[in-house]
Amino acid sequence: MQTSTVKSLCRQNLALLPSVIAQPGYNPAEVTTGIVHIGVGGFHRAHQAMYFDTLMARTGDLSWGICGVGLRDDDRKMQQALAGQDHLYTLVEKHVEGERNARVIGALTRFLLAVDSPEAVIEQLASPSVKLVSLTITEGGYNMDPATGEFQVDDALVQHDVDNPDSPKLVFGYLLAGLKRRYERGLEPFTLLSCDNIQHNGAVLKKMLCAYIGLCDTKFAKWVSQNVAFPNSMVDRITPTTTHDDIAQLADSGVTDAWPVVCEPFAQWIIEDSFCNAKPALNTVGAQFVKNVAPYEKLKLRMLNASHSILGLCGSLAGIQTIHECMQSKAFHNLLTEFMQWEVAPTLDPVPGIAVAEYQKILLERFANPNIKDTLTRICSQSSAKIPVFLVPTILDNLTNEGRYDIGALTLACWFYYSARGTTQMGERLQIDDSLADELHEAALNGATAFLKQTHIFSNLSQFTEFHKSYMAWVNRLLANEPVESMVTELGVSPVD
Repeated sequence: MQTSTVKSLCRQNLALLPSVIAQPGYNPAEVTTGIVHIGVGGFHRAHQAMYFDTLMARTGDLSWGICGVGLRDDDRKMQQALAGQDHLYTLVEKHVEGERNARVIGALTRFLLAVDSPEAVIEQLASPSVKLVSLTITEGGYNMDPATGEFQVDDALVQHDVDNPDSPKLVFGYLLAGLKRRYERGLEPFTLLSCDNIQHNGAVLKKMLCAYIGLCDTKFAKWVSQNVAFPNSMVDRITPTTTHDDIAQLADSGVTDAWPVVCEPFAQWIIEDSFCNAKPALNTVGAQFVKNVAPYEKLKLRMLNASHSILGLCGSLAGIQTIHECMQSKAFHNLLTEFMQWEVAPTLDPVPGIAVAEYQKILLERFANPNIKDTLTRICSQSSAKIPVFLVPTILDNLTNEGRYDIGALTLACWFYYSARGTTQMGERLQIDDSLADELHEAALNGATAFLKQTHIFSNLSQFTEFHKSYMAWVNRLLANEPVESMVTELGVSPVD
């Protein structure tokens, strides 16, 4: 039942909030902007903003506030929600045992919509106080051709931005405008920190941005390449979509928050120690600075993210709704165990300070958290950007090194069925959120082999005879209406060498 003293979240009401909701350990009104973050979603607010909130509370250095930037009109709803509560929001950690820890995050200073004022965004990027620009723009936001790894110069929006440098649409145009304005004013460039689930994300960002700038100004592209730091990073925290129930439960605790964030207790941030401007002391609040992020990235993308996609695609066909519900099934639990041990672990590099077997055990426990109701719809969203990064490289490595790949093959067979029919095996309509959904559907209608021959997604997997044979065997069983659970159960049994 909602308490009679419910307070709307805003700076004025902070001191009036119930004691069960922790307040920032500093005055949010005194925070100044040192970071611009492009792509403010639930994950950024549960992860990077949380780290900087903790940093400011622990050190008293309030120069690391975050100005959020939304590039799309779709970001307006969150921008308005946060603006209405002084850019404060509540972060709720949900523990396995049912405990909830809520805290108000005060790290956001403002939220700009690029579609409303490109100039305001560019000027904020050029501000002398900004030392760091971070991004969570999803795997598809880098305009990279997955088949070649090159920048897609023929994209219509790229040409628009080249022709209209003061009113760009894509992130690259804004970064170029901000960096150029700083250069002209004699200011140091900001460090550019990608926080997306892409292996070598900093290197990818550098390559894509410099390719774009090269279309406009080859001399400045060289300057950016030589003077701007693009540290690689690995980020991790399971952050499901906020639900109406989450908002209602907060109201029952005594605070009205238009858009809180819920997450698991676990958080990890590995950052390459390479900055061209001031470096935040994130290592004092749990993040790690390392020389080489690659082993950590590879571990997380191939073991955590790929496992999520496996549960998402296979579980969706079975009519399962959430990751936790998948993990309640012994068959799916065993499937992931086998995938991690036999298909992923052999492809990994040594990871300093991390025992892979223990990491696997912790992942299975995190996935099983009954209070993190992460929907398979969210997990499957934009699979066309995820599968080429999370799963296909593992399959290719195993094909090259005579490893195992049957679980990977089953997953792609399930994706074929998912794309062709758009339903569970029981005929229930699935909600599919993918920018390539129509293209995937058309390819699937031409058959399972045609689906696999989309090289911009699957690389050259269709050319491997044994893999194609395994993939088609699973496809045929699915089309014969054999329950996917039976195949999951079959693959969840440890192979005998």
